[in-house]
Amino acid sequence: MPGGLLAQQRFTISGYVRSGADRSVLPGASVAVPTLGTGATADAEGFYSLTLPEGRYQLSISFIGYQTQTRELNLTKSQRISFSLPEASNQLGEVVIEGTGTLEQKLQTTQMSVEHLNARDAKLLPALFGEVDLLKTLQLKPGVQNGGEGTSGLFVRGGSADQNLFLLDDAVVYNPSHLFGLFSVFNADAIQSVDLYKGGFPAQYGGRLSSVVDVKTKDGNPEKLGVSGGLGLISSRLTLDGPIVKDKGAFSLSGRRTYFDVFTRQINKLNKDTEDYSPIPDYYFYDFNAKANYKLGQKDQVFLTGYYGRDVFGFNSTGGFNFDFTWGNAVGALRWNHVFSPKLFLNTTVSATRYQYQIANKLDQFGFSLSSEILDYALRSDLDYLASDKHTLKLGVSATNHRFNVGRLSASSTDGSLNIGSEIIYRGQEASVYASDNFKASDKLQLDYGLRLTGFQSGSDRYAALEPRGAVRYSLTPKTSVKASYAMMYQYVHLVTNSGASLPTDIWYPSRLNVKPQRSQQVATGISFLLGEGKYLLTDEVYYKWAQNQVDFRDGAQLFANEDLDAEFLFGKGWSYGNEIYLEKKSGRTTGWLGYSLAWTQRQFPPQRGSSGVNNGKVFYPTYDRRHNLTVVGLHQLNERINLTASFVFTSGAPTTLPQGRFLVQDIFGDNPMAVPIYPDRNTYRMAPYHRMDLGMVYKLRPKRGESDLTFSVYNAYNRRNPYFIYFEQVRNKETREVTNFRARQVSLFPVIPSVTYNFKF
Repeated sequence: MPGGLLAQQRFTISGYVRSGADRSVLPGASVAVPTLGTGATADAEGFYSLTLPEGRYQLSISFIGYQTQTRELNLTKSQRISFSLPEASNQLGEVVIEGTGTLEQKLQTTQMSVEHLNARDAKLLPALFGEVDLLKTLQLKPGVQNGGEGTSGLFVRGGSADQNLFLLDDAVVYNPSHLFGLFSVFNADAIQSVDLYKGGFPAQYGGRLSSVVDVKTKDGNPEKLGVSGGLGLISSRLTLDGPIVKDKGAFSLSGRRTYFDVFTRQINKLNKDTEDYSPIPDYYFYDFNAKANYKLGQKDQVFLTGYYGRDVFGFNSTGGFNFDFTWGNAVGALRWNHVFSPKLFLNTTVSATRYQYQIANKLDQFGFSLSSEILDYALRSDLDYLASDKHTLKLGVSATNHRFNVGRLSASSTDGSLNIGSEIIYRGQEASVYASDNFKASDKLQLDYGLRLTGFQSGSDRYAALEPRGAVRYSLTPKTSVKASYAMMYQYVHLVTNSGASLPTDIWYPSRLNVKPQRSQQVATGISFLLGEGKYLLTDEVYYKWAQNQVDFRDGAQLFANEDLDAEFLFGKGWSYGNEIYLEKKSGRTTGWLGYSLAWTQRQFPPQRGSSGVNNGKVFYPTYDRRHNLTVVGLHQLNERINLTASFVFTSGAPTTLPQGRFLVQDIFGDNPMAVPIYPDRNTYRMAPYHRMDLGMVYKLRPKRGESDLTFSVYNAYNRRNPYFIYFEQVRNKETREVTNFRARQVSLFPVIPSVTYNFKF
């Protein structure tokens, strides 16, 4: 910077960058001053702040998918300036795949191991049954494994399903899945953006070991009323948003419901009088998102977020047996945003979240039910301070009160002869305080470092820990940078499950005297290149993560309605390491990305508590270990009305345990000998590799009012029968009917599935 500028008085401009179409904030938008080679990036709330010497400047405001604006500025005092960017026109070359940050910004930030996703862009990609799923889109990023065929669960850099923190407007969501994991609870119509952190975690995040999925919902349009939605093969969606008071407050309401049950009930009704009638179970899910915001003044704004979702599964047999299974989340959050000055602002959020499930059975005169839930009340406050051009500070505190109902059991009869019940409840309090600093040491060197102090109490049992975090970026050239990061994480709540994937019946359980908190450390380093005149970004990251106090269960563990569940836990350690390569293109007629990861994940649980441990204490690969993972995503704008999309996934087969032989055991009567399987070490076999191609097309219609399109998708386009699980069937002698052998059979879920969805907005 010229010496004359140093003596000049400096002033700050600040404000929000929003979409001109619906007034939603644009996190990651750039406000730059090209003549000075400096600028600012809007935060998660769309807020930016930029300090400059007194003078005249030309500002450039940009965001991927929107038209760049220029604004003349005569800076003689600090002032508040907000910007609205119009969406890019339908001219060729405006197709984008991500909406948060430019490639140059990703190159220059210290943050690594992070993926940004915009809901508008996710809607372009082909989807199962045409149901857009943000978590499935995240599975297309390197370092993120899916839980198996059809699931939306995430396994990030060797972590288990419960080691991911899901936040919805700063409130925790405990079960992010519908339909036993096939779809996520995040309705794309209600979502503004999603950030996935795989490592190098900022100090404001904590409580899980493997990843943070930070979901922000749309604020609503403060200027005009709008309606949008869609009609698909299995579900319909409707969103309504508009002003509460014009330019001061807005609301957004989104609902979604599937209609599997409409078809199954009609089928059952038509077939109920047939001789071989066997009813089909009823199933549907629904969810509802609501958000409102209101400006109390120039410096204060409040936001209210609500979510409610349920899965309902029912079966009524002709023999009088009824089975009902429901589960779901309820979330509420109230946030107050206060701007003390252009350099100092505060966000305070109070929230409540509840996850519960209930299973109810009834047979004639007898009834039985089992349920579980976790209920949280939380408070968090985050202070951002732009101390100088070189230092940006973040400070914060949080506190959460947990209530764990790990088992509610009841049984009764209609005649009153039986009426019993039991309930097991634990409580826990979790708190944290953190501080971090983003330090721009020079144009080439930037550091982000922080410290998080956490604590947990359940009854008289207490834990406390320090969690240091750090990241550094050094620019070798204007188009090449190297990065490194370190993070320590603690997890005080655990998902009680004895399966490889998260199920609705899994139980959340607190750290106690005999159940220590999980702990992990992760180091990562990488290099990034801007290629092809800035059109491509190539990154290569390597990471190593080691974890302690990993949780598993002894063989035959009783997990439900067990008052001494502590005794069922086994504890071990784990390692994960790998290399992730990622190439992306965000501008032009053809955009997309290519990701490849080579990774290893291992676990070890030694003998303890009178148990032989897991796998007799030997190291094994968990079911979510995948050696190779390749994803290719492409989007092409054919013309002003047609967008073509395609994605391809290849993943190494999942480890599994299969019998290596059988021996015959004669029963006491000397007839019908039983073939008892002989199992080797855990997960010594792998299923066949998983690969799939999906194709899609978005055809824009030309209605008289508003916008609409037809979205066509072909899931599993070449009909690959991917393995879901493997079982063995008996092979019998045709004459004697004696069992002579056993044959392995593979079960697959989804063949080729075409779908079409009609979307509208006006």
